[in-house]
Amino acid sequence: MNDTMANLIKASFGFDPAESRHHFVVDIPHGGDAPIKISEHLTWDDESGSSPVTTSAAQDGQIRVLLARLKWDAIADEVRAQFNQRLKKVGKKSGSWHSGPNLVRRELGKELVLLAWAIEDADPALIPTALSNWNGLVPEERWWLYTQTAAATGHGINDRGRGWRKAVRYALTENPVAGSAEAVVPEFFRRASAGPVWDFNIDDKESQDS
Repeated sequence: MNDTMANLIKASFGFDPAESRHHFVVDIPHGGDAPIKISEHLTWDDESGSSPVTTSAAQDGQIRVLLARLKWDAIADEVRAQFNQRLKKVGKKSGSWHSGPNLVRRELGKELVLLAWAIEDADPALIPTALSNWNGLVPEERWWLYTQTAAATGHGINDRGRGWRKAVRYALTENPVAGSAEAVVPEFFRRASAGPVWDFNIDDKESQDS
């Protein structure tokens, strides 16, 4: 592995290609007002890094969300602190946001994209509500919501503001904070979650087997 890839992994939020090559990339432009780009990658190469980012229908490298800099700045510190707290509990090094590509392990990446989907088209004044409601969901609920939304309307550009993406925004920004995930997730989400038991890591297993 070359030094550039090794340094990216060292500064990452828990990404370890020896565990799983499935990960997310948060691309933060150097200065300016360009949006933050978050993409999902199913493969990794020790010399070239993440698979190429794409706006096509291909799943590997697909952009999941483009988030305005103002909105990213409003959530970045909270997300960093929460992710690092969880990484510390499992004995992994802390990560930090920096300009350029930031690698995020697959579980945390799903949770970050879910929050970004909630605020991408929301009034910035509602971001504190979105953060509070997002914090009210346990990781398994975040993964489930991400999986359902990604399957239906997961394309970062073409699916913006549609279907489940719109529902996620409503769920996390337009519901009052009540300190309970039951109050956060709308009735149709609760009915769906009462259905079959989902294996939240099934896509990860498939990506490792492929």
